[in-house]
Amino acid sequence: MVSQRAELTPQMLGYDDFDDRAQTRWLPYLMYFHRAGYRSDVINTDEVGFRLTHGGGTTASLGGRRPEGTVRLLAGSSTALGIGSRSDAATLPSRLWSAYAPGLPWLNVAGRSFNSAQELLLMALYRQLLPPVERVVMFSGLNNLALARLPEAQRGDSGGFFNCGEYFEQMEELRARHRRKPGFTRRAERRTPPPPEPVRPLDVRIAEAVDLTVRHLEGWRRLVGAPITFVLQPLATWVREEHAPQERLLFAELDERSNFWDLYGDIATRPAGRAYAEALSVACEKAGFGFLDVNPPLADAVDTSDWLFVDRAHFTDHGHDVVARVLAEQLDLT
Repeated sequence: MVSQRAELTPQMLGYDDFDDRAQTRWLPYLMYFHRAGYRSDVINTDEVGFRLTHGGGTTASLGGRRPEGTVRLLAGSSTALGIGSRSDAATLPSRLWSAYAPGLPWLNVAGRSFNSAQELLLMALYRQLLPPVERVVMFSGLNNLALARLPEAQRGDSGGFFNCGEYFEQMEELRARHRRKPGFTRRAERRTPPPPEPVRPLDVRIAEAVDLTVRHLEGWRRLVGAPITFVLQPLATWVREEHAPQERLLFAELDERSNFWDLYGDIATRPAGRAYAEALSVACEKAGFGFLDVNPPLADAVDTSDWLFVDRAHFTDHGHDVVARVLAEQLDLT
C-alpha cells in the first residue's frame, strides 16, 4: 500500500533524514540542535545549524552569510523553522522577505522541537552573531502546552523538553554506575519507579505554559533589545473543523501510526486553543509584548479546498505562503 505521506508530501522523507535520531547533534546547555552544514534539496543549514532564508535575490542565515544593516527575526520551533516546506525558499521568513514584507531581510532563528527555554537559550548562545534587529516575531506556543503534561520531575523549573525521558534515564544509569564503583560505601538502593502522575487539569497546564512563555520572552527582550510579537502558531484543529481532502488522508494515516489523540487530544480542541490564546493575550499585554492568535485570521483567509498542513502542526508550501501573507497583514510588516 502506498503511503499517503510519501505520495502527497515526498519532501517529508527529506526531513526524516534531517531528523535522523542516529545523527542527533547533542550540544552542551542546549541539549540538541540542527545538523550543521546540512545540504539537500529540501533543507539547508549553515555551519552553526540555522536554516537558510531566501530573499532579495540572495540567501542569508545567522551563522553564515549575514545581511548588512538591520534585520528582522522569525523565531520559534519546528513550524517557524519550516518543517513541511519543499525548500528553504518556501518557509515563513523566506516568503516574508521575498514577497510580503521585503523591506528588511529576515533571518530564521528557529529550533526544531524546542520549548520556549531552548528558544531563548539558542539566542543567548549566538547573540554575538546578531546584526541590529528591528523586530522579532516569535511564532510558537504549541510545544510549551504539549510538554506541560509531563511529570513534575521532568518539567523542573523551566519546562519539559522533547526526549527528556531518555535524558533522565541515561542520567539515572550514570548515577547507578557511580554507586557500583569500588570504594563507594553507601549501600546500593533498590529503586522502584514512582507511580505515574495523573495528568493535571487543562487550565493548570495552560497557566504554566503561559507563564513560561512570557518569562522567556522577557529574556529575549533583554538580549535583543527590539520589539517582540508573540504569534500563537496554528494547529489544524484550532483553525477549522473541516479539513482539505489531502489533509484528511494524511491525518488518518498519521493517526494509525501515532498516539496523537491519546497524548494531545484535550489540547487539540478549538475551545482549548481559544482558552490558551486568551490567556496568552492577557499575559502578553500585561508584560508589554505584542500578541496575535493567527488561527482565526488564517481560517478567514482560506476555505476547505486550501491544503495547508502536511500534518496537524506543519505547513505545505501553500500553507506557508498564506500564513506569511496573513502575518504581514495582521502585524503591519509591509
